[in-house]
Amino acid sequence: MKQGPLPSVDSPDDMAGPTDLPTCGPLPTRIGVSGPSPEEPLGVVAVGPAGAERRAVLATLLGLDPVMLTVPAGSWLVVRNAKVPTRAAFVPGYRQPHSYGADRDAAGPALARPPRRVELSVPEPLLRHFTLIDVPDTAALGVAGTRVLLEAAGRAGALLFVIAADQAFTAAELNLLAEVAPTSVEVVFAVTPGAAGWAPSADGAATTEDAGASVPPAVGAEAEVDAVAVTVEAHRAALLAAVPALAGARWFPVDGADSAADLRRALVGWASREGLQRASVDPPVLPGQQGRVAVAADPGDWSERLDRHTRSCAQRIRQHLALELANIHLRAVQEIVFGVGCAGLPDLLDREMAALSLLATAQCDQAVRGIVADVASRVLGAPPTEGVRRRIATAVRYGLADHRPGHEVDKVLLITSTAGVAGLTGAEAIDAVASYPSASRDEVLPPVAVALSGGCWQQWRTPGNDDHNAARAWSQRAVREVELGLSREVSRRFEVIRLSLGAVLSDAVDHGILLA
Repeated sequence: MKQGPLPSVDSPDDMAGPTDLPTCGPLPTRIGVSGPSPEEPLGVVAVGPAGAERRAVLATLLGLDPVMLTVPAGSWLVVRNAKVPTRAAFVPGYRQPHSYGADRDAAGPALARPPRRVELSVPEPLLRHFTLIDVPDTAALGVAGTRVLLEAAGRAGALLFVIAADQAFTAAELNLLAEVAPTSVEVVFAVTPGAAGWAPSADGAATTEDAGASVPPAVGAEAEVDAVAVTVEAHRAALLAAVPALAGARWFPVDGADSAADLRRALVGWASREGLQRASVDPPVLPGQQGRVAVAADPGDWSERLDRHTRSCAQRIRQHLALELANIHLRAVQEIVFGVGCAGLPDLLDREMAALSLLATAQCDQAVRGIVADVASRVLGAPPTEGVRRRIATAVRYGLADHRPGHEVDKVLLITSTAGVAGLTGAEAIDAVASYPSASRDEVLPPVAVALSGGCWQQWRTPGNDDHNAARAWSQRAVREVELGLSREVSRRFEVIRLSLGAVLSDAVDHGILLA
């Protein structure tokens, strides 16, 4: 199939207008750690290299069999508290999760592709304080997976890094921790015994001598060295040499239930403090959340300003996403030629689509907030308070339900085995795509959701299907179709915002007061 240039969505007339045309402002160009909303539930994200027995540490904390925490490669595990044990796999392309038994011997469902997440609900007192999230090994995350992890850690609030005694921090892991260090995320480290017990790695970044100054001197020449303390201090010294901002992070050696008790108490203590802090951020009643709000005597050309602003933001976001998709295609080609090969293409593209979805969602949310604030300021004569903004956003969300059938904005874009893009609508379909879903969203638009269908895994993991040229051509067509599909979706979203927000503000101007 011959690929032509992407047709221009906006004509020159679309950008015509006064010189004071509002811009979208600086849109986020990458996903990173963001502050949690007060309504976001507390969570602890567990991460670390393969071979560190991270699953055993989590099982010890929860008092479960480690087999219960087994998930397909590449999937996230979300463990919540519930009276009745359940386990369900959320797979892109389906509206309902695949349920399977929560007992030790229950087999997982036969799925065409790995689920984005598996949710395990168990009656465990620790989970009353926070949700526990286990992510793939750091070596399997890649660039896109790390972006998704950072976004989840920012919303959850805490990061538990598990590393074995005979392992050393990799450059990718240090970069990950360096991004988390200056944020409000609580970072906790757990060190587990290695293959040779508590002996540190012979070729690690830090040796026993490096950490000797941090260990209390022994009494007497023949006193035994505390191998556990020396190993933990060696890891800590290696980390602080690269990320000194984590000097306040707490470290816990974990080797069984008794040693895990200190880690458990530390996480519960953090949850208590964090819960109080989040509860105090949002007052019960925001200024302007109730009562009537008068509009300006002369709101001016607010309607034309809304038209221009929505078109400008839609164009900016389409341009950003087109550049990001070009980078994704480059990384896909590198994976085919220099990485795992064709068999690794579905995993990489699916991680890239997860990160792209978060980026597009963040850009749309920020742009819509800017549009509402700018145009509402014209109509009300002053910038809206947070309470007024939320009232307008709620009214605009109600207006989204009035758009024409077949033009829904709550849509999942699925890449098919033929390198096409299929659509699946509904809030349940969007929820199945999330690696770590948000409990609540006060934004106007639903999240952007892009994922790979199961047919992509079946195609490129078939034995003998290792044609690099065919894989490169397929990835180019798939990325191209995602670009076109996202371009249409972004345009549709901002057109709906224009109509719904315009109706809310027109009603306010006609009545002289904001009734939203």
